Amino acid sequence: MKHMKRPAAQLLVGFGLSLLATASAHAQSVLFWSTQATPVNEQKDVREVVLKNSPVPVEFVTNNDGPYFTRLNAELQAGKGSIGLLGALHGGLSSNTKDLQDLSKLGATAKVSPAFVKLGKLGTSEQKYVPWMQATFVMAANKKALPYLPAGADINKLTYDQLVTWSKNLAEKTGGPKFGFPAGPQGLKHRFFQGYLYPSYADSMVTEFRSAGAEAGWNMFKELWKYTHASSTGFNQMQEPLKNEQVWVAFDHIARLADAFNAKPNDFVAFPAPSGPTGRGFMPVLAGLAIPKTAPDKAGAEKLVAYLMTPEVQLATLRATNFFPTVDIKIPADMPASVRITAEAISKQAGSADANPGLLPVGLGALGGKFNQVYVDTFERVVLAGQPVKAVLDEQAATLRKLMQEANAPCWEPDKPSVGACPVK
Repeated sequence: MKHMKRPAAQLLVGFGLSLLATASAHAQSVLFWSTQATPVNEQKDVREVVLKNSPVPVEFVTNNDGPYFTRLNAELQAGKGSIGLLGALHGGLSSNTKDLQDLSKLGATAKVSPAFVKLGKLGTSEQKYVPWMQATFVMAANKKALPYLPAGADINKLTYDQLVTWSKNLAEKTGGPKFGFPAGPQGLKHRFFQGYLYPSYADSMVTEFRSAGAEAGWNMFKELWKYTHASSTGFNQMQEPLKNEQVWVAFDHIARLADAFNAKPNDFVAFPAPSGPTGRGFMPVLAGLAIPKTAPDKAGAEKLVAYLMTPEVQLATLRATNFFPTVDIKIPADMPASVRITAEAISKQAGSADANPGLLPVGLGALGGKFNQVYVDTFERVVLAGQPVKAVLDEQAATLRKLMQEANAPCWEPDKPSVGACPVK
């Protein structure tokens, strides 16, 4: 991401006298500059609850990406500034990798999923950010479906082949297909293909789009579709079909499963996405904590990071933002049912030995919608229209390659880093 650079003096005027006055009044505070918890109610909860017992004085200020990066980059250009701690999504932090201090000595990282710790290195040997909070997609099942699991299958370590067998068992033994998928017009089906199927079968999202592994993944999904509820092409969210028992097993974003879990907490279980030949692909929406090289008080900022990663503060952050902890902690009984049910699945998914995160696309700008459409079109042609997998992947790969070159977007995980546009083989 590129940001317009202006002389520091001009930017100080742009920030306004109020910001200058605030910075002066809180000269000894750590300025926590965040793109997260921007709604007014969330800001209030973070200030009054999450940061209540901070070991250092904190000034928590949120902003949208534009103003956020304008100020950050101005301070970095000037070589000094007042921002002490950054809170932002992985993609945002990755745009300033070289400007972030090494946090490897922070013991809090040891409590985080190894897959997330690796992401926090941003392709370097240093810990550029500490994984702070996450949201994601998981699987859900009505407990009625559990007796039909394949023999010997562990629901928390399921493979896609086992999911197909399970779905087949349900279809054949309960009177019809019971697997559900959000394939409706507003369903998040593209995120499944990008962050789950491709990392699990090709260890890639972009580069290996037309590989033999990708072909195997699409063939698996074609088989799964045979046992998928016929109304899935109209399902935008899976909570209602789960609640009314149209489907017994489903995949969706945690926010789009919550109503079912809250309405019938005793009827459902949540569990990690299945794994394939190249790992257990999953798509985390991951936010991190980073300290810019221009931070006026690194020691104070490090104390704040350590505080924010403690179990009780991670839980307070969950209550304030609805983002889940990145550390493995027990969820209290007074949390909403949807939180209690999904928390364990989220933790097991991120902490699995074969975890293979496929991150949200980065650097596509206005072309993000066209990027998503490549995966939707592939699904519609391969799965719904029954066209030959290899031929479709070859054609769609050409479209994807042109799009990546137009965006000049470098690769992101699980693809290997690239100089310039992420290649499509």
